[in-house]
Amino acid sequence: MILDLQPLNLPSDNRRPFVIAGPCSAETEEQVMTTAHELAHKGCHIFRAGVWKPRTKPGGFEGQGEKALPWLQRVKEETGMLIATEVATPRHVEAALQAGIDILWIGARTTANPFAIQELADSLKGTDIPVFVKNPVNPDLELWIGALLRLNGAGVKRIGAIHRGFSSVDQKLYRNVPLWHLPIELHRRITNLPIACDPSHIGGRRDLIAPLCQQAMDMGFEGLIIESHCNPDEAWSDAKQQVTPDVLDFILEHLVVRDNVEMTESLVSLRKQIDEMDSQLMDLLTKRMRVSREIALYKKDHNMSVVQRERYSEILAKRAAQGSLCGMDPAFIRRVYEEIHAESVRQQMEIINK
Repeated sequence: MILDLQPLNLPSDNRRPFVIAGPCSAETEEQVMTTAHELAHKGCHIFRAGVWKPRTKPGGFEGQGEKALPWLQRVKEETGMLIATEVATPRHVEAALQAGIDILWIGARTTANPFAIQELADSLKGTDIPVFVKNPVNPDLELWIGALLRLNGAGVKRIGAIHRGFSSVDQKLYRNVPLWHLPIELHRRITNLPIACDPSHIGGRRDLIAPLCQQAMDMGFEGLIIESHCNPDEAWSDAKQQVTPDVLDFILEHLVVRDNVEMTESLVSLRKQIDEMDSQLMDLLTKRMRVSREIALYKKDHNMSVVQRERYSEILAKRAAQGSLCGMDPAFIRRVYEEIHAESVRQQMEIINK
Protein backbone atom coordinates (compact mmCIF):
# COMPACT_ATOMS: atom_id res chain seq x y z
CA MET A 1 0.00 0.00 0.00
CA ILE A 2 1.37 3.42 -0.98
CA LEU A 3 -0.28 6.62 0.25
CA ASP A 4 -0.21 9.87 -1.71
CA LEU A 5 2.47 11.44 0.46
CA GLN A 6 4.99 14.23 0.14
CA PRO A 7 8.30 14.40 2.05
CA LEU A 8 8.10 15.82 5.57
CA ASN A 9 11.23 17.92 4.93
CA LEU A 10 12.03 18.26 8.62
CA PRO A 11 15.37 19.76 9.60
CA SER A 12 18.16 17.66 11.12
CA ASP A 13 21.89 18.01 11.56
CA ASN A 14 22.59 15.14 9.11
CA ARG A 15 24.40 13.18 11.80
CA ARG A 16 21.25 11.60 13.17
CA PRO A 17 17.53 11.40 12.36
CA PHE A 18 15.15 14.29 12.89
CA VAL A 19 14.51 14.91 16.58
CA ILE A 20 11.44 16.59 18.09
CA ALA A 21 12.17 17.54 21.70
CA GLY A 22 10.63 19.55 24.49
CA PRO A 23 8.56 19.22 27.66
CA CYS A 24 5.53 17.03 28.01
CA SER A 25 3.48 20.12 28.88
CA ALA A 26 3.83 23.86 28.40
CA GLU A 27 3.51 24.75 32.08
CA THR A 28 4.70 28.35 32.33
CA GLU A 29 6.26 30.80 29.92
CA GLU A 30 9.51 30.72 31.90
CA GLN A 31 9.66 26.90 31.81
CA VAL A 32 8.97 26.82 28.06
CA MET A 33 11.55 29.46 27.20
CA THR A 34 14.25 28.08 29.50
CA THR A 35 13.87 24.59 28.05
CA ALA A 36 13.71 25.89 24.49
CA HIS A 37 16.88 27.96 24.75
CA GLU A 38 18.76 25.04 26.33
CA LEU A 39 17.61 22.71 23.56
CA ALA A 40 18.45 25.22 20.84
CA HIS A 41 21.93 25.58 22.34
CA LYS A 42 22.31 21.79 22.01
CA GLY A 43 21.41 21.92 18.31
CA CYS A 44 17.74 20.94 18.47
CA HIS A 45 15.72 22.00 15.42
CA ILE A 46 12.13 21.18 16.46
CA PHE A 47 10.54 22.09 19.79
CA ARG A 48 7.51 20.25 21.14
CA ALA A 49 5.21 21.03 24.06
CA GLY A 50 1.74 19.84 24.99
CA VAL A 51 -0.75 22.69 25.05
CA TRP A 52 -3.86 20.55 25.51
CA LYS A 53 -3.21 17.49 27.70
CA PRO A 54 -5.76 14.67 27.71
CA ARG A 55 -5.67 12.99 31.13
CA THR A 56 -6.94 9.59 32.17
CA LYS A 57 -8.83 11.01 35.16
CA PRO A 58 -10.25 14.49 35.84
CA GLY A 59 -8.54 16.76 38.32
CA GLY A 60 -5.03 16.55 36.92
CA PHE A 61 -3.17 19.20 34.96
CA GLU A 62 -4.76 19.25 31.49
CA GLY A 63 -2.55 21.89 29.92
CA GLN A 64 -2.68 25.67 29.71
CA GLY A 65 -4.67 25.62 26.46
CA GLU A 66 -4.53 28.53 24.02
CA LYS A 67 -2.83 30.64 26.68
CA ALA A 68 0.38 28.70 25.93
CA LEU A 69 0.39 29.21 22.16
CA PRO A 70 2.09 32.65 22.34
CA TRP A 71 4.86 31.03 24.36
CA LEU A 72 5.53 28.64 21.48
CA GLN A 73 5.43 31.55 19.05
CA ARG A 74 8.10 33.23 21.15
CA VAL A 75 10.21 30.05 21.02
CA LYS A 76 10.11 30.16 17.23
CA GLU A 77 10.94 33.87 17.11
CA GLU A 78 13.87 33.69 19.56
CA THR A 79 15.44 30.33 18.64
CA GLY A 80 14.41 29.69 15.04
CA MET A 81 13.23 26.20 15.96
CA LEU A 82 10.06 24.80 14.41
CA ILE A 83 7.26 24.32 16.95
CA ALA A 84 4.98 21.31 17.40
CA THR A 85 2.01 20.39 19.56
CA GLU A 86 -0.76 17.81 19.90
CA VAL A 87 -4.30 18.44 18.68
CA ALA A 88 -7.43 16.46 19.50
CA THR A 89 -10.33 18.58 18.19
CA PRO A 90 -11.01 20.83 15.19
CA ARG A 91 -10.90 23.80 17.58
CA HIS A 92 -7.37 22.81 18.56
CA VAL A 93 -6.40 22.64 14.89
CA GLU A 94 -7.86 26.08 14.19
CA ALA A 95 -6.07 27.67 17.14
CA ALA A 96 -2.76 25.96 16.35
CA LEU A 97 -2.85 27.03 12.70
CA GLN A 98 -3.68 30.60 13.64
CA ALA A 99 -0.72 30.60 16.03
CA GLY A 100 1.66 29.43 13.29
CA ILE A 101 2.40 25.99 14.74
CA ASP A 102 4.63 24.17 12.25
CA ILE A 103 3.93 20.52 13.09
CA LEU A 104 0.94 18.75 14.63
CA TRP A 105 0.57 15.31 16.11
CA ILE A 106 -2.51 13.29 17.01
CA GLY A 107 -2.42 11.38 20.28
CA ALA A 108 -3.03 7.71 20.95
CA ARG A 109 -6.47 8.17 22.49
CA THR A 110 -7.65 10.22 19.52
CA THR A 111 -6.26 7.77 16.97
CA ALA A 112 -8.50 5.08 18.48
CA ASN A 113 -11.64 7.09 17.59
CA PRO A 114 -12.46 7.12 13.85
CA PHE A 115 -15.08 9.85 14.31
CA ALA A 116 -12.56 12.13 16.00
CA ILE A 117 -9.96 11.40 13.33
CA GLN A 118 -12.42 12.20 10.55
CA GLU A 119 -13.28 15.54 12.18
CA LEU A 120 -9.58 16.37 12.41
CA ALA A 121 -9.03 15.31 8.81
CA ASP A 122 -11.87 17.55 7.65
CA SER A 123 -10.46 20.48 9.65
CA LEU A 124 -7.05 19.99 8.01
CA LYS A 125 -8.28 20.07 4.42
CA GLY A 126 -6.33 22.52 2.30
CA THR A 127 -3.37 22.73 4.69
CA ASP A 128 0.23 21.73 4.03
CA ILE A 129 1.27 21.20 7.63
CA PRO A 130 3.08 17.98 8.64
CA VAL A 131 0.85 15.76 10.78
CA PHE A 132 2.08 12.82 12.84
CA VAL A 133 -0.29 10.08 14.01
CA LYS A 134 0.54 8.14 17.15
CA ASN A 135 -0.45 4.50 17.34
CA PRO A 136 -3.76 3.80 19.11
CA VAL A 137 -3.61 2.85 22.78
CA ASN A 138 -4.41 -0.79 22.04
CA PRO A 139 -2.40 -2.87 19.54
CA ASP A 140 -4.78 -2.42 16.62
CA LEU A 141 -2.82 -1.91 13.41
CA GLU A 142 -5.97 -1.42 11.33
CA LEU A 143 -7.07 1.55 13.48
CA TRP A 144 -3.64 3.11 13.02
CA ILE A 145 -3.77 2.61 9.25
CA GLY A 146 -7.38 3.84 9.16
CA ALA A 147 -6.38 7.12 10.79
CA LEU A 148 -3.60 7.61 8.24
CA LEU A 149 -5.98 6.85 5.37
CA ARG A 150 -8.58 9.33 6.64
CA LEU A 151 -6.02 12.13 6.80
CA ASN A 152 -4.59 11.30 3.41
CA GLY A 153 -8.09 11.06 1.97
CA ALA A 154 -8.71 14.62 3.15
CA GLY A 155 -5.70 15.80 1.18
CA VAL A 156 -3.12 15.82 3.98
CA LYS A 157 0.07 14.64 2.29
CA ARG A 158 2.85 15.40 4.75
CA ILE A 159 2.10 12.57 7.15
CA GLY A 160 4.24 10.56 9.56
CA ALA A 161 3.56 7.94 12.21
CA ILE A 162 4.75 7.89 15.82
CA HIS A 163 5.32 4.62 17.64
CA ARG A 164 4.64 5.27 21.35
CA GLY A 165 3.96 1.71 22.52
CA PHE A 166 0.75 -0.01 23.57
CA SER A 167 -1.14 -0.30 26.84
CA SER A 168 -1.04 -3.62 28.66
CA VAL A 169 -2.87 -4.97 31.70
CA ASP A 170 0.33 -6.69 32.79
CA GLN A 171 2.87 -4.81 34.84
CA LYS A 172 5.98 -4.95 32.69
CA LEU A 173 9.27 -3.15 32.32
CA TYR A 174 7.76 -0.52 30.04
CA ARG A 175 4.98 1.97 30.58
CA ASN A 176 3.68 1.00 27.14
CA VAL A 177 5.01 -2.23 25.63
CA PRO A 178 6.87 -1.61 22.35
CA LEU A 179 5.52 -4.52 20.28
CA TRP A 180 8.07 -3.59 17.61
CA HIS A 181 6.53 -5.96 15.09
CA LEU A 182 3.53 -3.62 14.69
CA PRO A 183 5.40 -0.52 13.43
CA ILE A 184 7.52 -2.86 11.32
CA GLU A 185 4.35 -4.29 9.78
CA LEU A 186 2.99 -0.76 9.33
CA HIS A 187 6.10 0.16 7.36
CA ARG A 188 5.83 -3.01 5.31
CA ARG A 189 2.21 -2.15 4.48
CA ILE A 190 2.86 1.57 3.79
CA THR A 191 6.38 1.65 2.46
CA ASN A 192 6.62 5.41 1.90
CA LEU A 193 5.50 6.35 5.42
CA PRO A 194 8.13 7.89 7.75
CA ILE A 195 7.95 6.56 11.31
CA ALA A 196 9.32 8.21 14.45
CA CYS A 197 9.74 6.58 17.84
CA ASP A 198 8.54 8.05 21.16
CA PRO A 199 10.83 6.42 23.75
CA SER A 200 9.47 8.64 26.52
CA HIS A 201 5.99 7.11 26.41
CA ILE A 202 7.22 3.61 25.68
CA GLY A 203 9.66 3.57 28.59
CA GLY A 204 7.98 5.82 31.11
CA ARG A 205 11.39 6.08 32.81
CA ARG A 206 14.44 8.18 32.05
CA ASP A 207 16.86 5.27 32.21
CA LEU A 208 15.03 3.48 29.38
CA ILE A 209 15.11 6.34 26.88
CA ALA A 210 18.66 5.78 25.61
CA PRO A 211 18.32 2.04 24.89
CA LEU A 212 14.91 2.59 23.27
CA CYS A 213 16.34 5.30 21.02
CA GLN A 214 19.06 2.90 19.94
CA GLN A 215 16.56 0.13 19.27
CA ALA A 216 14.58 2.52 17.08
CA MET A 217 17.71 3.39 15.11
CA ASP A 218 18.63 -0.27 14.74
CA MET A 219 15.20 -0.84 13.18
CA GLY A 220 15.52 2.04 10.74
CA PHE A 221 13.12 4.57 12.25
CA GLU A 222 13.39 7.98 10.62
CA GLY A 223 13.03 10.13 13.73
CA LEU A 224 12.59 10.50 17.47
CA ILE A 225 10.17 12.52 19.61
CA ILE A 226 11.53 12.85 23.14
CA GLU A 227 10.30 14.70 26.21
CA SER A 228 12.88 17.09 27.63
CA HIS A 229 12.36 19.51 30.51
CA CYS A 230 14.65 22.08 32.12
CA ASN A 231 13.75 20.65 35.55
CA PRO A 232 12.16 17.21 35.05
CA ASP A 233 11.68 16.40 38.73
CA GLU A 234 9.34 19.38 39.05
CA ALA A 235 7.37 18.71 35.86
CA TRP A 236 3.60 19.03 36.16
CA SER A 237 3.01 15.91 34.06
CA ASP A 238 4.99 12.75 33.28
CA ALA A 239 7.97 13.82 35.38
CA LYS A 240 9.58 10.37 35.45
CA GLN A 241 10.00 10.09 31.69
CA GLN A 242 11.50 13.50 30.93
CA VAL A 243 15.21 14.24 30.66
CA THR A 244 17.16 17.48 30.79
CA PRO A 245 18.50 18.96 27.54
CA ASP A 246 22.02 17.99 28.68
CA VAL A 247 21.03 14.36 29.12
CA LEU A 248 19.17 14.39 25.81
CA ASP A 249 22.24 15.74 24.04
CA PHE A 250 24.37 12.98 25.61
CA ILE A 251 21.89 10.31 24.44
CA LEU A 252 21.79 11.64 20.90
CA GLU A 253 25.56 12.07 20.65
CA HIS A 254 26.03 8.39 21.49
CA LEU A 255 23.40 7.04 19.12
CA VAL A 256 24.67 4.64 16.50
CA VAL A 257 22.76 5.33 13.28
CA ARG A 258 22.89 2.37 10.93
CA ASP A 259 23.78 2.92 7.29
CA ASN A 260 21.66 1.61 4.45
CA VAL A 261 24.37 -0.12 2.43
CA GLU A 262 24.23 -2.53 -0.45
CA MET A 263 24.00 -6.18 0.50
CA THR A 264 27.32 -8.03 0.50
CA GLU A 265 27.75 -11.60 -0.68
CA SER A 266 27.98 -12.81 2.93
CA LEU A 267 24.63 -11.21 3.80
CA VAL A 268 23.02 -12.65 0.68
CA SER A 269 24.34 -16.09 1.67
CA LEU A 270 23.00 -15.78 5.21
CA ARG A 271 19.59 -14.69 3.96
CA LYS A 272 19.55 -17.67 1.62
CA GLN A 273 20.10 -19.90 4.64
CA ILE A 274 17.15 -18.22 6.38
CA ASP A 275 14.97 -18.83 3.32
CA GLU A 276 15.95 -22.50 3.26
CA MET A 277 15.19 -22.92 6.97
CA ASP A 278 11.85 -21.14 6.54
CA SER A 279 10.98 -23.66 3.84
CA GLN A 280 11.87 -26.46 6.25
CA LEU A 281 9.68 -24.88 8.93
CA MET A 282 6.78 -24.73 6.49
CA ASP A 283 7.26 -28.41 5.67
CA LEU A 284 7.26 -29.30 9.36
CA LEU A 285 4.14 -27.21 10.02
CA THR A 286 2.40 -28.92 7.10
CA LYS A 287 3.25 -32.33 8.55
CA ARG A 288 2.10 -31.21 12.02
CA MET A 289 -1.25 -30.05 10.67
CA ARG A 290 -1.64 -33.35 8.83
CA VAL A 291 -1.25 -35.20 12.14
CA SER A 292 -3.72 -32.77 13.76
CA ARG A 293 -6.31 -33.65 11.14
CA GLU A 294 -5.76 -37.35 11.83
CA ILE A 295 -6.32 -36.62 15.52
CA ALA A 296 -9.54 -34.84 14.57
CA LEU A 297 -10.83 -38.01 12.88
CA TYR A 298 -10.06 -39.98 16.03
CA LYS A 299 -11.85 -37.41 18.21
CA LYS A 300 -14.85 -37.46 15.89
CA ASP A 301 -15.07 -41.26 15.99
CA HIS A 302 -14.85 -41.26 19.79
CA ASN A 303 -17.10 -38.22 20.38
CA MET A 304 -14.29 -36.21 22.02
CA SER A 305 -14.12 -32.43 22.30
CA VAL A 306 -11.68 -30.67 20.01
CA VAL A 307 -9.82 -28.73 22.71
CA GLN A 308 -8.13 -30.85 25.37
CA ARG A 309 -7.15 -28.22 27.94
CA GLU A 310 -4.67 -30.31 29.90
CA ARG A 311 -2.85 -31.34 26.72
CA TYR A 312 -2.78 -27.72 25.50
CA SER A 313 -1.35 -26.46 28.80
CA GLU A 314 1.25 -29.23 28.74
CA ILE A 315 2.39 -28.27 25.23
CA LEU A 316 2.73 -24.58 26.13
CA ALA A 317 4.69 -25.32 29.30
CA LYS A 318 7.04 -27.82 27.68
CA ARG A 319 7.76 -25.77 24.58
CA ALA A 320 8.33 -22.59 26.60
CA ALA A 321 10.84 -24.46 28.77
CA GLN A 322 12.54 -25.84 25.66
CA GLY A 323 12.69 -22.36 24.15
CA SER A 324 14.35 -21.02 27.28
CA LEU A 325 16.99 -23.74 27.15
CA CYS A 326 17.64 -22.80 23.52
CA GLY A 327 18.17 -19.13 24.37
CA MET A 328 14.75 -17.90 23.27
CA ASP A 329 12.19 -15.88 25.19
CA PRO A 330 9.62 -18.32 26.68
CA ALA A 331 6.87 -15.76 26.10
CA PHE A 332 7.75 -15.71 22.40
CA ILE A 333 7.58 -19.51 22.20
CA ARG A 334 4.21 -19.49 23.95
CA ARG A 335 2.86 -16.99 21.41
CA VAL A 336 4.12 -19.14 18.54
CA TYR A 337 2.45 -22.25 19.90
CA GLU A 338 -0.74 -20.41 20.73
CA GLU A 339 -1.00 -19.50 17.05
CA ILE A 340 -0.11 -23.02 15.94
CA HIS A 341 -2.74 -24.44 18.30
CA ALA A 342 -5.36 -21.97 17.01
CA GLU A 343 -4.77 -23.11 13.43
CA SER A 344 -4.79 -26.75 14.51
CA VAL A 345 -8.15 -26.25 16.25
CA ARG A 346 -9.54 -24.52 13.17
CA GLN A 347 -8.58 -27.42 10.93
CA GLN A 348 -9.89 -29.99 13.40
CA MET A 349 -13.22 -28.14 13.63
CA GLU A 350 -13.57 -28.31 9.85
CA ILE A 351 -13.20 -32.09 9.95
CA ILE A 352 -15.47 -32.67 12.94
CA ASN A 353 -18.24 -30.49 11.49
CA LYS A 354 -18.28 -32.25 8.12
